[in-house]
Amino acid sequence: MQRREFLASSAISVAGAASLMAADAPGKSVASERIRVGCIGTGGRAFSLVNSFSRNKNCEVVALADIDPGKFGAAVAAVEKNQGTKPQTVGDFRKLIDDKSLDAIVVGTPDHWHAIPTILGCMAGKDVYVEKPDGHNIVEGQRMVAAMRKHGRVVQMGTQARSTDRMRSAIEFLRTGALGNSLVATAWESSKQGSIGFPNDREPPEGVDYDMWLGPAPKQPFNPNRFHGRWRWFYDFGTGDLGNDGVHRLDMAAWALSAAGEANGDEPLGLPTTVSTGGGKWYFDDMQEWPDCLQVTYEYGGESPKLLTYEMRIWAPYNFLGESEGAAVYGDKGYIIIGNTSWKAFGPNNKVLAEGAGGNDEAEHVQNFLDCIKSRKRPNADLETVGHPSSLLCHIGNVASRIGRKLTFDAKTETFLNDAEANALRTRPEYRKPWVLPEV
Repeated sequence: MQRREFLASSAISVAGAASLMAADAPGKSVASERIRVGCIGTGGRAFSLVNSFSRNKNCEVVALADIDPGKFGAAVAAVEKNQGTKPQTVGDFRKLIDDKSLDAIVVGTPDHWHAIPTILGCMAGKDVYVEKPDGHNIVEGQRMVAAMRKHGRVVQMGTQARSTDRMRSAIEFLRTGALGNSLVATAWESSKQGSIGFPNDREPPEGVDYDMWLGPAPKQPFNPNRFHGRWRWFYDFGTGDLGNDGVHRLDMAAWALSAAGEANGDEPLGLPTTVSTGGGKWYFDDMQEWPDCLQVTYEYGGESPKLLTYEMRIWAPYNFLGESEGAAVYGDKGYIIIGNTSWKAFGPNNKVLAEGAGGNDEAEHVQNFLDCIKSRKRPNADLETVGHPSSLLCHIGNVASRIGRKLTFDAKTETFLNDAEANALRTRPEYRKPWVLPEV
């Protein structure tokens, strides 16, 4: 098959997308009406989601929640422009959870605020779109999956590449087996970021509910570096660049490696058996706690052993393999490079075997979520089968980085074998009262 013929004819069905959710899922039927949505968070990635959902004609954004009233203006204006109606605004996200008129919530908060709203939303009979990674740590992700299962909810994680034609066509190509025996994949981030410096602690901006923003995280003084846009670099709030951009690239690489292997009769990739890291905070002299230079190695055992690596250089001003961030899979008959806007597969003598292109627009991901709310099918980045496993790669990589040694991982229990120190990092030491991680 010629490469252009292949691209014209490819139509991939995402693994698990046809699986039905619980038949008796609670919550009102939305089969013949617009889906009513409440969005938690309105700045940064959350603003993009507010914009994407309010542009979609199959839903109505009726309420926004944020601890910073200064963020409401742009978000409200976007909703009004897109759908012609003004959404309600509230400071406490729990009002959205309690609103029985809402069908779904969108969680666009910092990482430390992913789990609690998602779990509470599921318990209230609402479907959930949650930003990546699934939670702040392993246990939070487990609890989110348990809530989704128990209450029969549709939960989509925001790894939007899962819904793009670009990524789906690459997976379809890999399923032809053209790369041969595929044993190794790599993912990377190689893009220049700046120092965040050492600003002094200060009073929170007027109107900000800082105590609510901290939520379950330890009490500490307000600092602009531990707030909008920069919270991800601190242990208490974020998951570093591994959980920021790395989760996208690792999801791409693991999905691609699994597809290439299955085409040659290997079992699905599953989760790694060991994880080890190298690197540290080597470049930036600033308040960041997570590494700025990191390499993670994941080994997969079993009958079809595989190797997945992740390389992160957030100080680098150049591309790697032609892409600032991406994934690659290597087989004995060829290899593939997948970037944010295109992919290309090469055979012997670097002959181009196939290629594809496309954007990374989240609109298709949002539409897939809304479609699944009505059909009760698993979405493309279903939390249980896609979102949590991809997030686990980030969480266990971060644990290995902080511990500083190779760890053996038990995929069934999602624990580290014979390592109490590593297992202590599977969750927070404690959740700041009155906040708790809900039992499911």
